Amino acid sequence: MAICRAAPLRGLARGACALVTATDQSGPAGQKRLVIVGASGMVGGYALRYAIENPRVIRVTSVGRKTLGISHPKLTEVVHQDFTNCSSLAEMLLCQDAAVFCLGTYTGSVSDADLRKITVDYTGEFSRVLHGSSPGAAFSFLSGNGADPTGRSRMPFARYKGEAENALLAAGFPHVYIFRPAYIYSVEPRKEPNFGYRLLRAIYPAFRILFPDQVIRADDLARAMIDVVLLENEHGPVFENSDIRAMVKSLHSASAQARGST
Repeated sequence: MAICRAAPLRGLARGACALVTATDQSGPAGQKRLVIVGASGMVGGYALRYAIENPRVIRVTSVGRKTLGISHPKLTEVVHQDFTNCSSLAEMLLCQDAAVFCLGTYTGSVSDADLRKITVDYTGEFSRVLHGSSPGAAFSFLSGNGADPTGRSRMPFARYKGEAENALLAAGFPHVYIFRPAYIYSVEPRKEPNFGYRLLRAIYPAFRILFPDQVIRADDLARAMIDVVLLENEHGPVFENSDIRAMVKSLHSASAQARGST
């Protein structure tokens, strides 16, 4: 259940506690209703910001385990703690056009059992309920570089992401888009989750020049995940890091041309 409380939009990237909801809206044909899962995370936060600002989006529903501290007429926020059982979300997920799923965790931050539960079980349970409520929705999923749908990888993260991908592709959605970013660069400074991320952030200026297809900005990744479901891109269903970068470049070029024509 969502509790109403107003909070300034400038709190979007922060973790202040508040729940917001929006009244039902209608708008021009072509505008869509999106669900964003995991908007308190790095990529999910940028996805939420971009969706709220996007005129093609009429309604954004944020579903997550933490409150966001944001208020906006487009936004409905739902705090849901138990992603092993999403049945209570069924009514809220009616008539949604698309979902952008960014909920996850880092390897080493939880036990192996919890890593699989968060990566595979949470994704599968949410997609099950969403498909039951909105079978025509598109689904954009934040996977990861090296995800292995064959299940042969020695890396648990790769196996579990691959297992989640397989479940989504078999769920029955008309459009599933799987994003496999490599190193995701947080545009805004944050507390990095481990030494590897701290090191990569420190050497990012050189790393992005030497290995451009191994990096992606968090805001660019989020924008691609939103735009692909808004446009119902026929490419995919899997986008590796180089594909995401190409998509972002194309989107930036299209935006620049649109601004130049006005």
